[in-house]
Amino acid sequence: MTALLVALGGGVGAALRFLVGRRLDRELPLGTLLVNVAGSLLLGVLSGLALDGDALALLGTGFCGGLTTYSAFAVQTHALGRRGAAYAAVTVLAALGACGLGFWLGLGLAQA
Repeated sequence: MTALLVALGGGVGAALRFLVGRRLDRELPLGTLLVNVAGSLLLGVLSGLALDGDALALLGTGFCGGLTTYSAFAVQTHALGRRGAAYAAVTVLAALGACGLGFWLGLGLAQA
């Protein structure tokens, strides 16, 4: 059952990532940046809420795992050439910051 929840969440996350990327990725891969930061924020919230079991499988591993993408990030960063280093730095810092913020928000929600 857990594998099915991961597959369901991953399918929805990957489809959303595709739609956002198709809409926003142009000269700069802003769609990939957006999904990676948003997915990091959501995963931080889920971690702060201390979700486990089926909920974490569906939302964390599945949805957030399908939504975020390292492979597209790596390929697009390389394709940007000299601008790739700045794009990579912005992506990593924003995603880590969003995850930390999400975790803090999740803890607050869990204690409320």
